[in-house]
Amino acid sequence: MVSVQQWTGREASALRAALRMSMRAFAEHLGVALRTVAKWESLGTETQPRPDTQAILDTALARADSSARSRFEALLFPERKCTQPTDHETWTEDIERAVVSISRQNFPFATTLLNRWVGRLDPRQLDDKGLYLYGRSLVLVGDLQRDQGAVLGPLSARHSYTTARDMFTELDVPRRVAQIELSLAVVQEMSGQLDASARRYEALATDGRLSPRDRARAQLWVGTALSKQGDNEYATQVMTTATRAFEDLGEPEDWSVAHQKLALAHRGAGELSQALHCIDIARTTGAVDSPMQRVRLDTAYGHILLSDAATRDDGLSVLDQAAQVARQYGLSHQLRSIENIRKGQQG
Repeated sequence: MVSVQQWTGREASALRAALRMSMRAFAEHLGVALRTVAKWESLGTETQPRPDTQAILDTALARADSSARSRFEALLFPERKCTQPTDHETWTEDIERAVVSISRQNFPFATTLLNRWVGRLDPRQLDDKGLYLYGRSLVLVGDLQRDQGAVLGPLSARHSYTTARDMFTELDVPRRVAQIELSLAVVQEMSGQLDASARRYEALATDGRLSPRDRARAQLWVGTALSKQGDNEYATQVMTTATRAFEDLGEPEDWSVAHQKLALAHRGAGELSQALHCIDIARTTGAVDSPMQRVRLDTAYGHILLSDAATRDDGLSVLDQAAQVARQYGLSHQLRSIENIRKGQQG
């Protein structure tokens, strides 16, 4: 998928057609006036949406499903042809299934789906659409490796993300490049490079290539890196700002995750009542159907309980449950975090 550097009526009309919406439905979808959509349709490249509407169109394209994005690209670039016969539709479906599998920590099935393509195709023989799908697949391979704790080396998340970033740079898809840079900052944090990751998060928190949601995530993760360095007071300020952004954006799951991270920052600052308040919000409002998120919530909750002698035994019990789930799903990085928390208590 090509990135839209400057929206005109032509691109906006193509997006409406790709989403298979009437002009009225498209206007309601974007939150703009019907006459605005009609103007795009009639004037085409002779009209350009306002800057705030450009951002709305960016978001609408980013949130469109893969089929709609494929139709959008085909409408804008009908002349593009494959240089290697590839079933793009099936590949796209496999990517979508892999996303679901990774979210449920079904790593073996996700690996099978992605290896059908990454392990078989030569990216040098692909057209732009194939390269785009190959890059998306590599990002998901990186997500798999990251969630399993493989963050360094030739068979690691860092290597997969870097290769995918190079592909999206070649394809000139700046938003995908920025999203991968955000993932690379996470890898830096996971590998203990806290100063470097905090600086990278800070830069990305104001990066116009990213969506408002991703910028808020970057800001939240500035706080996590600061908290791990012991700067909990400043970390809570940064995280609180990010939490408000998620509320303004209407992102309940991110809002819940932000409270989980805020809880740990308050614990680090010795503010146990605030920590318990925040972790209670996270545990009662967040989705726990993902094993990864369940482990993260229980790990944070157990860590907070361990900070008070009166609840230490409860904390150990919660950590035991988290460790059991982490082992079951192969969440090596989470398991190491739990072991480090226990060692800290013993020390």
